[in-house]
Amino acid sequence: MLRQWVQRLSLQSRAHADHYLFRTVCPKFSTSSIPFRRKDITGESTEDSLISEGESIEKNFTHETPKELLDNAAQYDNTVDTPDDMWTKGPYPHQSKYSQSQAKHSKRPDIDPRETSIILFPGQGTQYVGMAKDLLQYPSVEEMFQAASTILGYDLLKMCLHGPLESLTKTVHQQPAIFVTSLAAVEKMREERPSSLENCVGVAGFSLGEITALTFAGVFSFEDAIQLVKVRAEAMQLASELVPSGMMTVMYGPDSRLGFACSVAKEFCQHKELPLVDCRIANYLYPHCKVIAGNDEALSFIESNKSDFRLRRLKRLPVSGAFHTDLMSPAVAPLQEILKKIKVEKPLVPVHSNIDGKIYKNAAEVKKKLPKQVCSPVKWEQIMHIIYERSQGVPFPKTYECGPGNSLKNMLKMINAKACDSCTSIGS
Repeated sequence: MLRQWVQRLSLQSRAHADHYLFRTVCPKFSTSSIPFRRKDITGESTEDSLISEGESIEKNFTHETPKELLDNAAQYDNTVDTPDDMWTKGPYPHQSKYSQSQAKHSKRPDIDPRETSIILFPGQGTQYVGMAKDLLQYPSVEEMFQAASTILGYDLLKMCLHGPLESLTKTVHQQPAIFVTSLAAVEKMREERPSSLENCVGVAGFSLGEITALTFAGVFSFEDAIQLVKVRAEAMQLASELVPSGMMTVMYGPDSRLGFACSVAKEFCQHKELPLVDCRIANYLYPHCKVIAGNDEALSFIESNKSDFRLRRLKRLPVSGAFHTDLMSPAVAPLQEILKKIKVEKPLVPVHSNIDGKIYKNAAEVKKKLPKQVCSPVKWEQIMHIIYERSQGVPFPKTYECGPGNSLKNMLKMINAKACDSCTSIGS
């Protein structure tokens, strides 16, 4: 209690209070360390003096008046002189608690953030016929598509350029197409913005994009990553065919009961005695917008009763399964097996996990978390807070979205508009 009282004191009395605190808590405290001592107009020590020692102490007393002491005191508002010095104050807001700040899970080097960069990679749903067309002019891009086509067993570039959209939208084709196109966008950056690649301090990817981010960070070779994406896409496609399921975007308000809606819908499906049942939040996109996933019956139940749960707007997504739910559990084992066969390295660049937003520490953590990702919610909104949370006035790093479309930039605008001001889409 005494320390809390001391923290509330004004600057004028804090020195006396600090001395009282040390005298009370630490009896052996030496009075010779007192920074200043106030005298009355006669030059003698005041009667309410906290100490009374010899002339050696008197010589260290100051003759500043209380007004001079206040004028000369440093305050929090004027300790930072220029905007260039703001980054030296750390990533935490003033008077915030370290344990409550999400910024502690991000990499913050001791340089001006404007000299650093963040790279984001998109996931499924960003594909379109004709993507990668404008990237073929850059070195190595055609070779990347040829290598991927050899492993996949079909012409991936032809599918990206000409479709048809129905085939491109299938999970087994969509994931490799977005993966290679995203890395092709990195090659464009390598030609046009090489310093942004060199100064990258963190990467993150949405769902499938997490594998792209790990490949960018040197965890997988390009060929091994294609094999991993191929197995992942095929396993998720098979899991989605076992149970009729889907995903749905939900817009809601502060009075909505989205979690309760998912629980009731799940119980509704259990009463119908379905073999596999789940309904949950699958993607945390931005404030008041999430994606839920589950059995078709569960999503239909929520659509029919949205007013009871005070949900604002619902929209089904054009996907074939309930990704990032327990309905994807059959896809976990194949991912675990392929990760045992391919080489997995420690990330050379900090990569944020979709599961908890934390940075992957080593190869073992990649092998452990990545298979679980297909059954776990994508906590994208939380990752954005971890990367971009900072004190007021501290500048943001440059951000690049590498891949088809600009969905991640649009979401960043809803989460942190100031960070979005320095975001660029390096698309196709």
